[in-house]
Amino acid sequence: MPLNVIIAGAGEVGRHAAEVVSLAGHNLTVIELSEQKLRSLDESLDVRTVHGNCTHLNILKEVGVEHCDLMIAATRTDEINMLCAAMAKIAGAKKTVARVHHSAFFNLRDSDDSRRLGIDLMICPEYQTALEIARVLRNPGAIALEDFARGKIAMQRLTVDDRALALNKTLAQIELPSGARVATVERGGGALIANAETKIEQGDIVTLIGEQDRFEIARKVFQKGKAKHQNVVIMGGTAMAVWLCRALKSRIFSVRLFVRNRVRAEEVAAKLGHVTVVTADPTDPLIFEEEKIGGADVFLAVDADDERNMLACAQAKSLGAKTCIAVIQHLTYMHLLEHVGIDRAFSPHAVAARVILKLVDAKPVRSLATLADGVADVYEVDAKSSAKTVGHELRNIKLPGGAMIAAVQREDTVRVPVAGDNILAGDKLLVIGPRGIDQDLSRLFAGRKK
Repeated sequence: MPLNVIIAGAGEVGRHAAEVVSLAGHNLTVIELSEQKLRSLDESLDVRTVHGNCTHLNILKEVGVEHCDLMIAATRTDEINMLCAAMAKIAGAKKTVARVHHSAFFNLRDSDDSRRLGIDLMICPEYQTALEIARVLRNPGAIALEDFARGKIAMQRLTVDDRALALNKTLAQIELPSGARVATVERGGGALIANAETKIEQGDIVTLIGEQDRFEIARKVFQKGKAKHQNVVIMGGTAMAVWLCRALKSRIFSVRLFVRNRVRAEEVAAKLGHVTVVTADPTDPLIFEEEKIGGADVFLAVDADDERNMLACAQAKSLGAKTCIAVIQHLTYMHLLEHVGIDRAFSPHAVAARVILKLVDAKPVRSLATLADGVADVYEVDAKSSAKTVGHELRNIKLPGGAMIAAVQREDTVRVPVAGDNILAGDKLLVIGPRGIDQDLSRLFAGRKK
């Protein structure tokens, strides 16, 4: 059933969100002060557009906010977005989302202050992008879970080495830490969904899933070798750079952050005791050579200027940096990246669009990823109060053959469950199982009790 969605702001984030919502078949209205942006939107999308200020109650009433299923405030200004979302909630919107980029506001996302304002969700594309980049650097073989449980669950494909503790043992014999389990095992061109009798052999590729703070302990059961140390150079004094530095706080990373503005560099240095902050421009050839940036394992350009990020990555790549990653705000530049030697690019707007797509996807069962060349899928499942499994222990729930509940998110907590755990209404489940069990999962966790 189509939702009634209102988006405030037709900038990069709002426009990208409008494309996602429109393509999903929902009823969409976009509010924008710039007539030029509205004309551009009218030319490319078949949506209703309204010229006006999204913080004015008469404009919100004009667009039917009292019948709105989802209000997304995505202008360029944090304060306007928060005020718009709060007013929309008061006026009758069922769910409100505010896009923010300043950490002072984003840090309120789980607080009573945010709930009192009536903001159901705050989206910070820069924060989400920083987490995504860090996840890729920490675990190059990581499998994206589309931010399930805000990154508190990790999933990665690991090759079992010749010194692994798990070698020649069945999973029942392996002492994995609580909070971790094996989902699939690949061997000799074949693959299977793991069970207690699955034996681990050298060269196997296992898909390991676990709580983020337990993941490294579990990894060592299959790989005895230490994680490779990485020399990381980051360019930019943005909030995203600060979040990225925090996400990379680990012994395996040596991080240098280059900030051109001295005042901003001193401010950032006070927050990041584990990072070497350099007040300089790394694109200056003399600085580049003096700081030996060409020897970096990873060069990250996260400045606010797309062109500067692209040029810096191209320079770093040409002078020896092994991997170069750029953050790109304007999606029109994405097609140019492979031609200038950039290994990977991340778009905060694309990240925001994925979050919004999940909000408008009302299906109780959603596919997040595919494992082991199609042998298994990863599903996100909403447990409904009407479901026959709600209130029952996992050991008493008969899942489709080969399926397992790998994680349970309950409000702000997430964990890998044990057999004695109950399923409660509102739980979000991460299920791994054969392809095509969507309907079975829906009947179990979203169907009505008989």
